[in-house]
Amino acid sequence: MAKNSSSSTAVPDTVWLGRGRHLGPEAERDVRRNLLALEAAGVIDGFLDLDPVEAARSSDLFPRDASADPGPLARRLFEARWRVAGGVTVRAQLTTYEAESRRGEGEGVLWVLAAEAERAWEAEWPSPATVFWPDSEQVAWDHERVPGVRLRRTNHLPKDDGEMRRLLRECARRSWSIHVVVHEAMTPDARGRRPVTAFLPPSLRHRVVEHRATPEQALTAGFALTRELGVGLPRGGAVVLPTAPGMPGYDAERFTVRDVFLDGTQPAELLGKITEFAALPRPLPAGAEEVLTRLRQGWHLLTPDEELLHARAMVTSYARALEAMTASCDLYREAAESALAALAEATGGNGAARVPAPAAAGQDTSALKSLTKTLALFRRPNR
Repeated sequence: MAKNSSSSTAVPDTVWLGRGRHLGPEAERDVRRNLLALEAAGVIDGFLDLDPVEAARSSDLFPRDASADPGPLARRLFEARWRVAGGVTVRAQLTTYEAESRRGEGEGVLWVLAAEAERAWEAEWPSPATVFWPDSEQVAWDHERVPGVRLRRTNHLPKDDGEMRRLLRECARRSWSIHVVVHEAMTPDARGRRPVTAFLPPSLRHRVVEHRATPEQALTAGFALTRELGVGLPRGGAVVLPTAPGMPGYDAERFTVRDVFLDGTQPAELLGKITEFAALPRPLPAGAEEVLTRLRQGWHLLTPDEELLHARAMVTSYARALEAMTASCDLYREAAESALAALAEATGGNGAARVPAPAAAGQDTSALKSLTKTLALFRRPNR
């Protein structure tokens, strides 16, 4: 995959980012089927299914640099374009990767997704995840990079204190998602076991991971959160976890809810805290900057009008480059002619330098000065 690096640059408000693992047998087939169905239904304008090597290849009309290369582990690259809010265009890329290590079983196929709209992203817009992946429980595309964690389900914290702390630490450091921990004050029924994230707006739903602490885990979960992330967990309440690196504007008390009733009704206060947290400026997580650059600079799915504009821009660029080269050649030729003339004057036309007689040593040396000045032209970078 792309190199693992972090950036202090904030995620643009026009961008939606996601990352996870698909544990099914044929990840790319699931993506193709979903894109074909949405294109046939008119939900998306179009899509491309690309070989990563071909996607990164440069040409005269489409010059691409190293930022367009998704890396040696890339399996497939998909692009899709659709419109929201009456005409706002969204462009998105999803890239699938081989597992980084073959030592562990069940790692599945890794995927990263970046989408960008023509204006600030709105939570009510369709989730880019369900443009590429089917929104079905039968397709297990929603596994987090952190093992044992899923996006569309409630995730109960491990019973072992050490495992719990390790999980929370990994979620803060490795995940691109927003993580929420909810304490069950009493064991909920079937309605209360429904994920709180199901009530979130579509574009936010697949960016949030919900963890549950059982009634007896009140102390251990609170201790683990305080020790690892510096936040508390009220009994029967919830807290939106901070990210690593930290976010400006985050305050644990601000994103803590004292009471969450897990009875199947909409927990308005907690949903409001999650939405507020998602609106904060957030540093680009590790690896996201390369994904966003590839979306912007390695885009292939152009409309006919966009292709025409691109071709015209390239013609203009090449014309300017040719004009600059011609001007440079003219200047070089003029300098060369001046140098030859000065050399002829300095040598008397026979190639041998004329040595002035002692009596004439103090006389005019304008020919040598002219030659020196002319040759200096060749040492200037802009010549």
